[in-house]
Amino acid sequence: MKIAIGSDHAAYDMKQFIIQHLEDRGIEVMDVGTNSAERTHYPIYGQRVGKAVANGEADLGITICGTGIGIGISAGKVKGIRAAIVSDTYSARMARQHNNANVLSFGARVVGPGLAQDIVDSFLDHEFEGDRHAIRVKMIADIDEGKDITEIP
Repeated sequence: MKIAIGSDHAAYDMKQFIIQHLEDRGIEVMDVGTNSAERTHYPIYGQRVGKAVANGEADLGITICGTGIGIGISAGKVKGIRAAIVSDTYSARMARQHNNANVLSFGARVVGPGLAQDIVDSFLDHEFEGDRHAIRVKMIADIDEGKDITEIP
């Protein structure tokens, strides 16, 4: 498994912590920046992670900023990305199992390192369940394509 990870300056230290955790798990990491705690702009790194996942360079992505919101929204603007902004393990698990989320986003100013590690593990340790959820994920993909989804399949 290969994970693309990116953060802004507010989450640089958290990103380094999560990278070490992923490597300890034997997971290959693609760090798309930022590379310091110097002020920068989260949309750059959200887009980079989103593109890496959408282009197949990485299997999944992780984005981290102060709240997780801005960088998650930015990643989600990349076609084909289903970014889940979470701050608990249950939501991280459901994002994978029910929504087939391919990017996890959380806030370094919202969760501490221990919880962040558990959120990442919950996201990575679960798979998409498919079945009834596949219909809904297909509807999300249709929205991405600009299709009208007012009809229930």
